[in-house]
Amino acid sequence: MDDKTLETEDIPRSVINEDEPINKSLTMLPWDRFSNWIHCACVVTFDLELGQAMELIYPGHIKLTDKEKMNICYLSFPDSNSGCMGDTQFHFRIRQCPGRKPLVRAHSQYNRDCPVTLQLDDAHYYGFVYFRQTKDRSIRRGYFQKSVVLITKLPFIALFNQVISIIAPEYFDNGEPSLEAACHDIDQWPLPVPGDTLNLPIMGTVIQVRLSCRSDKLIGSVLPKYSQTHSIPAHSILPSIHEVDIYSSFLSILPHVQLLWELVLIGEPIVVMASSPTITCNTVQALVNMIAPLKFCSDFRPYFTIHDSEFREYTTKTQAPPPVILGVTNPFFAKTLQHWPHIIRIGEMGPLGSSPKLANKVKKAAALKTLDSNPGVYTRYKSFLTKDKAILKRLMKGSQLKRPVEAQNAILRRHLLELTHSFMIPLERYITSLMPLQRNISPHKGPPKLRPFETEKFIETLEQSGPQLTSGIKGDWEALYRRFFRSPNFEGWYYQRQKEVNQKLQLLHLEALSNANLSEWIADKEEVQIIDLILKIKDKLNFATHNHGLVGKESVSRLQKQLEDIVSTLPDDLQSVIKT
Repeated sequence: MDDKTLETEDIPRSVINEDEPINKSLTMLPWDRFSNWIHCACVVTFDLELGQAMELIYPGHIKLTDKEKMNICYLSFPDSNSGCMGDTQFHFRIRQCPGRKPLVRAHSQYNRDCPVTLQLDDAHYYGFVYFRQTKDRSIRRGYFQKSVVLITKLPFIALFNQVISIIAPEYFDNGEPSLEAACHDIDQWPLPVPGDTLNLPIMGTVIQVRLSCRSDKLIGSVLPKYSQTHSIPAHSILPSIHEVDIYSSFLSILPHVQLLWELVLIGEPIVVMASSPTITCNTVQALVNMIAPLKFCSDFRPYFTIHDSEFREYTTKTQAPPPVILGVTNPFFAKTLQHWPHIIRIGEMGPLGSSPKLANKVKKAAALKTLDSNPGVYTRYKSFLTKDKAILKRLMKGSQLKRPVEAQNAILRRHLLELTHSFMIPLERYITSLMPLQRNISPHKGPPKLRPFETEKFIETLEQSGPQLTSGIKGDWEALYRRFFRSPNFEGWYYQRQKEVNQKLQLLHLEALSNANLSEWIADKEEVQIIDLILKIKDKLNFATHNHGLVGKESVSRLQKQLEDIVSTLPDDLQSVIKT
């Protein structure tokens, strides 16, 4: 074995074909494919006596708790003050009530291979809303108000926004049969497999998407071309399944993008106030996406109302605000959340390509009294890093030259990606130094573990190998790291890296066991030692079963043969006990 430090990329990716049955249509039950993508579709209407009420849940066998129904109903309508006439699209995120079934198998497989930032969260649902409000004299209230909502665990913002924009108008024109037809279309969709390019038929049109994969390179890479052959031609190709337009979302507060990046990175409580849920959900999602490829590990609510079941928990003044990001439209929040340390006020979006009136100065948080205050960032936070004015000048020049919004968005996204990479590279380098050497992995000992993360030892590495090697931005990087270490984002990142490294060490230990001459080793060993070895091998085979996508078939076959050979050396009575 080489005397090199282990790299997580070295993990073998050969797949044991235990995945195969899930791909065979013979084993698929009705709605199995549907549930791989969507939990259910709902129709929410306004009832004069009840207020917002659940009119329909499809498929009919899907059960929602009363609390989930209540949250979905209240979050499926804009606040009455929004004045949203016509059609309005937005999305929300709610907690799933405890006691539900664990992730379906396809979701567990998806989580294993997708980027960490796109893993679905078993504790939350997304709701994608298409709300219609029109004047209607035939209705006692004088208005037709109804929403079609898709409930899912998958964070595919761009995809489901497009899907609901196709389904809902058809439902409003043709009623329940069209919703049923749409759900049957989704029940024909293939598995959501990271790295695959998929053609997804929906109501006479076909959307082509590529699901991001953990092995995708994020900077300077060209994604694989859509080379897979499909029996159905695509009518539209989504460039991204999950991204929102961060440039348009931050248009009025562009000078503060780097400050916001710091706030999101260190997990500070942020509230986004705007006049419509469409604006709040896009802005909250843009904030969460700012620190990619680092996963945002706190709660976030793209649209939050006073009726939300977590309203009291998140607005109490008896303790410090929790590290969450909320998007609100009700003027009541300007008073209720006045004590929050960071408030973003987003104005109405101007015409695309127009030069926005920028909120250049950061305002003190106490200056925001009403939801109608001027757009801007209200905070007392002092940035650790000096502002990078070059990116702002580049974006402003692009706006004056009528550069396409897609190009502006790509420039800003790349800038934030490079900034996060510069911050994370020293951490990844330090984690690598905590890994044991490959030569220390012995088949006759337990697998070694990752050494503990020591903050001060990491800080000592910054002088020689800190962010200054890859970023020209000056400032107190050390203080920023220290704040980051106290955040849920650090805890989530460190837990994930520990899990990945220890999994890799288990794999290498399994490999070492399968290659060792165990028959020779047991020749002079006591019976109790042999049984202990058998139990270790069984434990490794159990690990291989639960991680079949990572463990090579040959290694498992060799280890199984080793187990059989060792068991055969034991007395018959003991063999029968072990085999049971």
